[in-house]
Amino acid sequence: MTDTNTRFLSLDVFRGLTICFMIVVNTPGSGATAFAPLLHAHWHGFTPTDLVFPSFLFAVGNAMSFAMKKHSSVGTAAVLTKIGKRTALIFLLGYLMYWFPFFRLSEAGDVTGFPISETRIWGVLQRIAVCYGLASLLVYFLSFRTVIWLSVVFLVGYWLILLGWGDPADPLSMAGNAVLKLDRFLIGDAHLYHGEGIAFDPEGLLSTLPAIVNVVIGYYAGQFVQHKGKNYESVAKLLLVGSALIFAALCWNMVFPINKKLWTSSFVLLTTGLDLAIMATLIYMIEIRQWNNANWTRFFVIPGKNPLFIYLLSELLVIALYMIPVASGGSLFSWINRSLYQKLAPGPIGSLLFALSFMLVCWSVGWFLDRRKIYVRV
Repeated sequence: MTDTNTRFLSLDVFRGLTICFMIVVNTPGSGATAFAPLLHAHWHGFTPTDLVFPSFLFAVGNAMSFAMKKHSSVGTAAVLTKIGKRTALIFLLGYLMYWFPFFRLSEAGDVTGFPISETRIWGVLQRIAVCYGLASLLVYFLSFRTVIWLSVVFLVGYWLILLGWGDPADPLSMAGNAVLKLDRFLIGDAHLYHGEGIAFDPEGLLSTLPAIVNVVIGYYAGQFVQHKGKNYESVAKLLLVGSALIFAALCWNMVFPINKKLWTSSFVLLTTGLDLAIMATLIYMIEIRQWNNANWTRFFVIPGKNPLFIYLLSELLVIALYMIPVASGGSLFSWINRSLYQKLAPGPIGSLLFALSFMLVCWSVGWFLDRRKIYVRV
């Protein structure tokens, strides 16, 4: 029997779980190396942490499957205006987040402006914005079959572009890939991420092309569950498709390695396959077996109601902690870890405890907003 309910708890839990895990892996405590599963793969390869960002894109697609229903009652101009405004706003928030706090503080205490010529252009929210905008246009104007074929073209075409325009000696290296070459040509090294040892942006323009597919598959997964209902058939089909995508990813990995920082096509298939399996598991646990004790489901639903706001809060709060100096030297962020968490539990355990504590601080803000029915819509 088809369930026509417009919302389902498992999706809200999936989105909140993604946000919580994203904060934990993004804010490990200083003073020790985090546990290996909480670190990104250095280059080729995969860790649980590498699933976080693609899961966020998958969740964006899920949310789109509900929003698109409302678009059917308004004109095309209104839909395009809404998509355009949301895309621009999310992109701008991401850009301003990397520019924040708009000034620099030297060791001597001098304050200078942070030049716009050195700001990072691409980033997490910027990729979310572009993927959301383009995926929305695809599913709004084109048929399911056409979008799926275009998704295949994106994945195969991206593979061919990397092989054809990268360094002939090693087209998939960090220094010789086509993603870096295009970004350098368009915006220059000064506007790229420098945390990899060289100027290279893991959210570069070219690698955004395959990332659109994460949103597209998330959209059709949400649409499928809404149409077929929260039942055993839906769970079985989600698991079947997810398993097929994972198998295809592992086969493709032999010639096109799974790589989060290049967002390779095999990485897209692997992460979407895993997300479908996770969604199926949550539907089985929460919707079918009713293992939805309010204490654990509500914990994840709360951050899922304000996902972008809580993500922005977590990033800006970390920046603020790093900016505040302490008398003993270093930042307040380092002092908290050094004086409390590393003394309480030296090593990666202390790092994890700080990350969990920081996540709970951000969660508490979400709880406060939820109690007052405040939901920040972008």
